[in-house]
Formats: sequence, C-alpha cells, structure tokens
Amino acid sequence: MEIIGLGVDLADTARVRKLLHRSPESFKRRCFTDHEWAYAQRFSDPSERLAARFAGKEAVMKAMFTGWRRIPWRDIEIMGGGPPRVRVYGAAADRADRLGITEFKVTITHTVDSALVFVVAVGEHV
Repeated sequence: MEIIGLGVDLADTARVRKLLHRSPESFKRRCFTDHEWAYAQRFSDPSERLAARFAGKEAVMKAMFTGWRRIPWRDIEIMGGGPPRVRVYGAAADRADRLGITEFKVTITHTVDSALVFVVAVGEHV
C-alpha cells in the first residue's frame, strides 16, 4: 500500500451558510448526498458540517488529480458520526479504480468560520 495522492481544502462556513439561506434545495441537489444532508441537519447550525463535507469533496478530487468539472459533487460522500470516511460512486469510483486507489484517509476540522479537510489516497499504482 502506498500514497497515490494528497488533497487539502479549506471552506468558508459563512459562504456555505449564505448558500443554505439563498437556495437550500438546489445546493442540496447539486452537492450533497441524502446521508450527508441528514447528518448535517442533526445540528443547530448545519453549515459547519456541510462546509466540512464540501471541503472534503474538493480534497478528494485533488487527491485524484481532478476537479468538479469532471466528477459530480454527489459522486463523493463524506460520512460522519464517528471517524470520517469517504465513499465514492460513479465517475469518482471510476477515477479511483483507474488510479489504483483503494482507500481514502481523511481528517476534518471545522469551526464557526471555516472547515479544513486533508485527504490521503492510498492503494497500489497501476
């Protein structure tokens, strides 16, 4: 097992909070899985958790050397409720397979102001 890629991203919680107030349904449909949305809604201010998930998706894309134009946001899921985990679907799963990625190690920290996520993609180079 070796490191294939690294990714890090910082998200502004206030920006996510604005998007949630302006157009919550379209933001949800475009960026988050049902599980991510339900998890964040358990908290009085879901914007902190959603900012962390958004940053996590960006960090995963960076670890796979690509961006949101090639992988839909909802093809990456950041699981919470314990140690964070990453699940990939569709185009993200295809990209991970092509790169030999078998697992993503992820760490998340967030405050009222920002969310920082660091991702390590591990596997066997193909």
